[in-house]
Amino acid sequence: MKKLVQSLILVMLTSIVFQASAATDEKPFAEHKVVLQISDNDPTKQTLVLNVANNLVKAYGGPDQVDVEIVAFGPGLRLMFDDNGNKGRISGLTANGVRFAACGNTMNKMTSQLGREPKLNSQATVVPAGVVRIIELIDQGYTLIKP
Repeated sequence: MKKLVQSLILVMLTSIVFQASAATDEKPFAEHKVVLQISDNDPTKQTLVLNVANNLVKAYGGPDQVDVEIVAFGPGLRLMFDDNGNKGRISGLTANGVRFAACGNTMNKMTSQLGREPKLNSQATVVPAGVVRIIELIDQGYTLIKP
């Protein structure tokens, strides 16, 4: 009975570790892993970060070969607002495997400034802190690019 309990515990722990790694490593077999930072409200830089993501997917032969996540914080969060003019491009990039992370700290600050929570593009996933998300990705072997 003791060995059965130990085996079950081992299986549960293995499952938890696998789920945790799968949650942070979306494409474990991608040869290239890139995190793109956007922290400016400048429309030119917003377009540039989307162009870079698109070019990476094209250059490496598709979404299975490169793992790209765009992390927005500070004024750059406006890229991920639902009414941003790049909404269509963001949807297209998401269809090609690019992920979008929105800083929860910035969301809280903007909510207090605007008096309401900003509506985000449905493709954006809120993370607790954008800078922390970038550090987590770097620790997983991602290359940081700040266009």
